[in-house]
Amino acid sequence: MDPDCVRTVERVPHGGEPDRDVLDFSANTNPHTPPGVEAVYENALAESTRYPDDAYPEFRAAAAEFVGCDPASVIPTAGGLAAIRLAMAITLGPGEEALVPYPSFGEYARELRLQGGKPRLVRYDELCDLEPAVLESVSFAVVCRPNNPTGDAVGLDELAAFATRCREAETTLLVDEAFLGFTEFPSAVELETENVIVARSLTKLFGLPGLRAGFAVATGEDRDALETGRRAWSLGTPAARVGSYCLRQDEFVAETRTRVRQERERLRDALEERFSVHPSDAPYLLCTLEEGNQDVSSLVASAREKGVAVRDATTFRGLDAHIRVAVKDRDANDRLLASLGVGETNTDGDGRD
Repeated sequence: MDPDCVRTVERVPHGGEPDRDVLDFSANTNPHTPPGVEAVYENALAESTRYPDDAYPEFRAAAAEFVGCDPASVIPTAGGLAAIRLAMAITLGPGEEALVPYPSFGEYARELRLQGGKPRLVRYDELCDLEPAVLESVSFAVVCRPNNPTGDAVGLDELAAFATRCREAETTLLVDEAFLGFTEFPSAVELETENVIVARSLTKLFGLPGLRAGFAVATGEDRDALETGRRAWSLGTPAARVGSYCLRQDEFVAETRTRVRQERERLRDALEERFSVHPSDAPYLLCTLEEGNQDVSSLVASAREKGVAVRDATTFRGLDAHIRVAVKDRDANDRLLASLGVGETNTDGDGRD
């Protein structure tokens, strides 16, 4: 990191509700975990009196099977954000520019600034259309797939064409696939190009955000630099063991994808009584308050009074009348709809709080 920048860069707001009496729709995590996780964790905890095997062969093998790559291409990290930081650390020098999407995950610009880099903000849905001359003027570019908070995902063919232009411009492309596991879309690891680094998170899909487990995937010189640059023992024994176990729970993943797809559409239909809802491939929906509706802060406060936390999305650049809601299971989703005064659960009569 750049020592001067560390002293000036501020933290960014995130979802996540610490009060366990409040139903949390502000963070996009699976409300369920794979069966058997507790036993795996307990066994791993008993072995945590020794350092983990820094080679992480079991974890690399499970991750490689999950995304479809060579185990040697997998770099274990303590969550997807750790993979993002590592990718920037091995690529960017002080003063170098990077293309950062907006509205999107706020940590991209923050992590870039911590490295001494300069973010050049680009609309997320225009990023892959940039001309080679633009790419030649930067060292790094970020694509969030599906994008957070909007939920739509760029297609692999379009991404492949963009990756080719990045390679020709000698620009490293980071593809953040933190939520791709909730979809049937193929991973960018299929591109198998040396200038692409893929960041993955386990903790969202498997409902364990406090575990901090993820990985990066890369080839060639990028892979070697990531492996050299990663911290020793980059995953604790419980995170590595539980992560390896979860990545092989195919039935759980399939059931999750089906539930999210079905519940997302049900939520959309109900929410459109009150909001304009952005198309989404992800386990969350971005909702725009229509003119004349409540302001965002009042709506968030009203939902919280009813025991539900929703994400104030005005903290994302470019959004000024938006909330983001996670897609959970049916019972929880019904509570969300009731708190917002929409859907069959609404008893207010006028569909408003």
